[in-house]
Amino acid sequence: MDLSLTTRTIGEHTVLEVGGEVDVYTAPRLRERLVELIDGGARRIIVDLGRVDFLDSTGLGVLVGALKRLRPVNGSFGLICDKEPLLKIFRITALDQVFPIYATLDAAISADLSGSGE
Repeated sequence: MDLSLTTRTIGEHTVLEVGGEVDVYTAPRLRERLVELIDGGARRIIVDLGRVDFLDSTGLGVLVGALKRLRPVNGSFGLICDKEPLLKIFRITALDQVFPIYATLDAAISADLSGSGE
């Protein structure tokens, strides 16, 4: 399966909707898009993994890299994910302690606006 990337802006938030499989073959496209967004001035990024069917360690590395790029510029980075197989990956790798993970876009925006996001 291929990777789809769709970006939209909601207030101060840049939402990157990801679909398909994020693996060693498609992760470079995701990395490029996140770097473009951050280099273009996006500081509040929410990655919606709702349509992701598969995520491997390369994809996890891309997400960690984006978080590391945002920290020095006081940015925020959150994930939307309600799929148990993906949530299990975040728990097993302890990345659920690194990323704020929300079930919905509204929850992610509300948490970030209230200051409880990364």
